[in-house]
Amino acid sequence: MNELLQQRCFNHATREAAARCPSCRRYFCRECVTEHEGRVLCAVCLRKPARAPLLQRSAFTRLLRGAPIAVGFLTAWFFFFLIGQVLTLLPDSFHDAALWKVPWTEEK
Repeated sequence: MNELLQQRCFNHATREAAARCPSCRRYFCRECVTEHEGRVLCAVCLRKPARAPLLQRSAFTRLLRGAPIAVGFLTAWFFFFLIGQVLTLLPDSFHDAALWKVPWTEEK
């Protein structure tokens, strides 16, 4: 208790400390601490558990942001796969047509 009497608030240097936060181990005045679930915590340490679900959500959000890219890539791959399949089904006589011959490569 003597240690507490000699300490000052971490946020307000002119005020006497009323409690010590068990998480960050700093001293605070009565205005800077809050009782939460039977423990006296400072405002910064009280916000820490609330941030944890937000971090988990952000990882899931990053995963969801990459989903349209993956879907776009798979759609483009499927489209070009189908074009390749159609081209392989064309008969050889179609490829021998004069439409596909380049004039400067013809032998004379």
